[in-house]
Amino acid sequence: MYLDKARKEEIFSQYGKAQNTTDTGSAESQIALFSYRIKHLTEHVKKNRKDYVTTRSLTRLVGKRRALLDYLYDRDVTRYRAIIKALGLRK
Repeated sequence: MYLDKARKEEIFSQYGKAQNTTDTGSAESQIALFSYRIKHLTEHVKKNRKDYVTTRSLTRLVGKRRALLDYLYDRDVTRYRAIIKALGLRK
């Protein structure tokens, strides 16, 4: 399994606002988790071009991440810029 409990806790502790691992609700931690999943699914779709179900899931996941990034941009631009820089996303 590519995303186990330990990896999730690592992502949440690294990108979450709070220092503990229970910060799963902040926009930054959700964006980081979506980015990890998007990266994994992108590699899968590159290998399996005819997997249309996964391609659709990837498209929906990118849309969810974009919506969270838009929300974060409206609320706090500095947090938005920090997460973009930390994850290496381009805008």
